[in-house]
Amino acid sequence: MEIYVLVAVVFLALAFDFINGFHDTANAIATSVSTRALKPRVAIMLAAVMNFLGAITFTGVAKTIGSGVANPADLQHGVEVVICALIGAIAWNLITWWFGIPSSSSHALIGALAGSVIAAEGFDKINASGFLDILKALLISPLIAFVAGFIIMSIFKIIFAKRSPHAVNKGFRSGQVVTALFQSFSHGTNDAQKAMGIIVFALVAAEVQTTMDVPLWVKFSAALAMALGTAVGGWKIIKTMGTKIFKIEPINGFAADMGSALVIITATFLHLPVSTTHVITSSILGVGSAKRFAAVKWGVAGRIVIAWFITIPISAGIAMGSFWLYKTLFL
Repeated sequence: MEIYVLVAVVFLALAFDFINGFHDTANAIATSVSTRALKPRVAIMLAAVMNFLGAITFTGVAKTIGSGVANPADLQHGVEVVICALIGAIAWNLITWWFGIPSSSSHALIGALAGSVIAAEGFDKINASGFLDILKALLISPLIAFVAGFIIMSIFKIIFAKRSPHAVNKGFRSGQVVTALFQSFSHGTNDAQKAMGIIVFALVAAEVQTTMDVPLWVKFSAALAMALGTAVGGWKIIKTMGTKIFKIEPINGFAADMGSALVIITATFLHLPVSTTHVITSSILGVGSAKRFAAVKWGVAGRIVIAWFITIPISAGIAMGSFWLYKTLFL
């Protein structure tokens, strides 16, 4: 295995992580920015730091990504599979970012990796049980987040029913600083590990290492790439998440951030990759439904959900096309 091929894998994986940072960080801080609990530049810098700290704290999700979809040691073209998967995931991330759609980087990566494996080695190389476990986590977590957001907001409505709305929102605006930090930390614990996992996948496929353990340099570089991407920010998606679903007040932002962060950090402890985008959006929808069902702009929510469902097949298709082009040119 030529060293430059592995260098290309690491570069693309960190590029994916960087794009994931500015693509998904908007989700983590959208509510606190939209309610003016934090100034945009301050929110992004704080999120970058918390993303980095979260990314270097855990590795369980990385191991799931590295072996859940397929066994890299069983693949004849494992490194090339990773390159094509990353091309597919990055392409879809950039397309959805450009149009301001809070699509899932996790779905894009999982779909692209599966598509690339199928194009290169066939369906029989897909680890069916591991792949289904990942899909279950990706599909069920938004439902749990919706319920969590709905319950938390419903409880707040009961507790603060007789309080002045102005006083309540003033207190929760300060509380949003804490939940934004928690949200960004939880985001780092789950999302940055996906790039770590894909790098380890390539290292095992190239026989550089034999276990799914994450080397320190992989952990640090992925965490740094995520933090740098976070620092760039994603204003298009902040606008969609913070203003277009429903009018978010500080109490709503606090409830949404708390609900989604709890779901994400729980998934991290269970070593399950989840879509932070889906979880955060679903929590916001749950909070909006608890506040006033009719206040939610369900048309916007519907377009977001459509993007969720098409992400896996489209990113898989791009990755398949990338591998078939590679095969035509070099094999």
